Amino acid sequence: MVISKRGLVLSATAVVLTTVAVTGAGLRLSQSQAFFEESPKELVDEVWQIINRTYVDATFNQVDWQKVRNDYLNRSYKDKEEAYEAIREMLKQLGDPYTRFMDPDEFRNMQIDTSGELTGVGIQITKDEEKNQLLVVSPIEDTPAYEAGILAQDIIVKIDGKSTDGMSLEDAVKMIRGKVGTQVTLTIRRDNQEINYPLTRKLIEIHPVRARAEDTKIGKVGYIRLNQFSSQAGQEMRDAIGELESQNVKGYILDLRSNPGGLLYSSVEIARMWIDDGLIVSTVDRKGVTERQQANHNAISNKPLVVLVDGGSASASEILSGALQDHKRAVIVGTKTFGKGLVQSVRGLGDGSGLAVTIAKYLTPTGRDINKEGIKPDIEVNLTDDDRKNLQQDRNKIGTFDDPQFVKAFEILSQEVAKSPSTHTSVNQ
Repeated sequence: MVISKRGLVLSATAVVLTTVAVTGAGLRLSQSQAFFEESPKELVDEVWQIINRTYVDATFNQVDWQKVRNDYLNRSYKDKEEAYEAIREMLKQLGDPYTRFMDPDEFRNMQIDTSGELTGVGIQITKDEEKNQLLVVSPIEDTPAYEAGILAQDIIVKIDGKSTDGMSLEDAVKMIRGKVGTQVTLTIRRDNQEINYPLTRKLIEIHPVRARAEDTKIGKVGYIRLNQFSSQAGQEMRDAIGELESQNVKGYILDLRSNPGGLLYSSVEIARMWIDDGLIVSTVDRKGVTERQQANHNAISNKPLVVLVDGGSASASEILSGALQDHKRAVIVGTKTFGKGLVQSVRGLGDGSGLAVTIAKYLTPTGRDINKEGIKPDIEVNLTDDDRKNLQQDRNKIGTFDDPQFVKAFEILSQEVAKSPSTHTSVNQ
């Protein structure tokens, strides 16, 4: 998930993966809420108008959007629940899983998540519309789902025994979430096998950065694992690099595997710690208007850098790894990333509900559109089934020499350090 600095986070425990920029702050006054209670048709039209003004695809998925408006405004709605159902039906015609309506409870839960009081099992999910499947984008580190062994790209086929066939993303999120201490069972399909995972919901505290200096045959190497681009990630990353620089590390391995994304400004802030000059990311709306985020000549270190990615590295992870790859600032190792390059706007509606709308796409510095394509690593390293099981059974092996992808990253880093061992120094401390 990616979000602008002014934005609201779409649930950090179980939610559609998304890139977000908020364009309407907060909810309206109770008078407005009362108005929409009495006139649910007005809410349908408000949603239609927002899509009409801002949706990234000016063809609206080849749908006659004006005809859609006429159709839905000619209907009668006896209450807001009927209006909600009509809105979801209307949005479905866009064929975009990231453009979605949230009823007041769902929107309120999203705002609660923003406060950092996260409860759930610790996964981020999306809906594969083509296959009509609920897909795990990534488990969040040190959460029930992560510790149980749920993996990126797992398919959720049942929730508490109920089939997810045809289930909306919103309904799945409602079923997965719940009070701390209660249990939910997810049935996962992986490699044509179905596995039941009974999970106990808990309050989830996310510490985005973990770092250490690893003593190796080439000297000390800095290992940094970033598991989410939260509001704290930038400062924690800055502190980690500063501490590792003080230990005179030779270079860095930055681990973005299974990092589902987070805040857009956080990804840009962290990119600026490694890239001293040039474009980091650009976003383009349907009118071709481009907003560019640049480096600001404040990089902390120019020492060799290797970045680890996989299929669970998404959105903000792809912004960062794509920028580092395009600038040839780092060697990317692992497997192809998730492929999420769309930007959403999230806003409150008149009755306390909310709307996320895809308003733009983002491009890497060289202009690559990675949506559905992902970032291809410079050096591909796949894990075998035995490797996965080994790491799944002992998570402490991740990011160590028992981790084959880490081993390859270290091998590449050693080569990079050997090329110019005396020219890489810390900068802008």
